[in-house]
Amino acid sequence: MEILTAALLIIIGFISGFLNTVAGGGSLISLPVLIFMGLPGSVANATSRVALLAQNIFAVTGFNSKGIKLPFPYSLYLGVASLAGGFLGAKLAVDISDSLFNRILAIIMVLVVISIVAEPRTKKINRPERLGIKHQALGILAFFFLGVYGGFIQAGIGFLVIAVLTNINHFGLVKTNYVKVFAAIVYTGVAIIVFAIEGKIEWLMGLTLAVGQGFGGWYASRWSVDKGEIWIKRIMVVAVIGLAVKLWFF
Repeated sequence: MEILTAALLIIIGFISGFLNTVAGGGSLISLPVLIFMGLPGSVANATSRVALLAQNIFAVTGFNSKGIKLPFPYSLYLGVASLAGGFLGAKLAVDISDSLFNRILAIIMVLVVISIVAEPRTKKINRPERLGIKHQALGILAFFFLGVYGGFIQAGIGFLVIAVLTNINHFGLVKTNYVKVFAAIVYTGVAIIVFAIEGKIEWLMGLTLAVGQGFGGWYASRWSVDKGEIWIKRIMVVAVIGLAVKLWFF
């Protein structure tokens, strides 16, 4: 691998890892770059999971270093539920054109961010977290369907995860992102095993991308704790607008 190619992968990985940790949509940057570098779409998709796993592991480390407490074992339940849903989603086929699906996804993304950002501020003041049996069950069920959705397409799932955790469990955005990256470790790790067995991973490119994406996830996790929810919301708005424009027009 040429030095310039490796440097580009590390830079793209950092940007993708930062966006994925703080909001979502980073894969819409890294995947096209891998394809542009000559990887078939299926191989690029599999290869990107190596970097995603590194990103999530380093992000968890970053959140933990800042003293953020992970709701456990609830986070593990969410990871297992999304894993089961992802397996089912991968087995299902939907006869829908890519252009129509992308436009539907663009609309969903905008609505999700509006529901989070435009929610009245007074409603969130001293709002207690909801971790009773009822709300944990609702969260687990929601993550199962998020897994099914992720089985069809990975793009934008981070925004949907944020919507679920903020509305069902009343988590703040910092803790939400912590739970999001922790749960992602579970199903991403299993996906890597499956892709590796099938010989779909280009390891050198995947590990190079993982260097940047791991550091991006670590930096974003610590940055988000220091900056607070207002900056997370700003990044989310910019990311979702860019995602929606890409999906709708391109």
